[in-house]
Amino acid sequence: MKNVKTTITIGGIECYAFHGCMEEEGKIGSRYLVDVQIDKNVEQAVFNDELNDTVDYVVVNKIVNEQMAIRSKLIEHVAGRILKELSRLIPGEKAIEVKITKFNPPVNGNMHHASFTIKEGLN
Repeated sequence: MKNVKTTITIGGIECYAFHGCMEEEGKIGSRYLVDVQIDKNVEQAVFNDELNDTVDYVVVNKIVNEQMAIRSKLIEHVAGRILKELSRLIPGEKAIEVKITKFNPPVNGNMHHASFTIKEGLN
């Protein structure tokens, strides 16, 4: 295969967490959805069927849940921590994108969700 690009998307990691600037958010919490996209050459896994040649979804899910459990005021901060930890644990050249969606943020009026996306790596 020539000029192969491989992307792994781990989407819809559901979390209940306590992020937010308001004191009440730290007590009652909110529903979140986290999506992670990893652009990395895992072509070997296509041919040899070995977990060591790709990105382990279990590891990604664990990192997301660990970081979501640490209270922060801003989802931007949480996304940055997730990105940093994934970058540290996934070897080689890669691009990683993390998107956090917070449902029903406490604002004046109705808002279904607010999202933040951060990406680092290959251009």
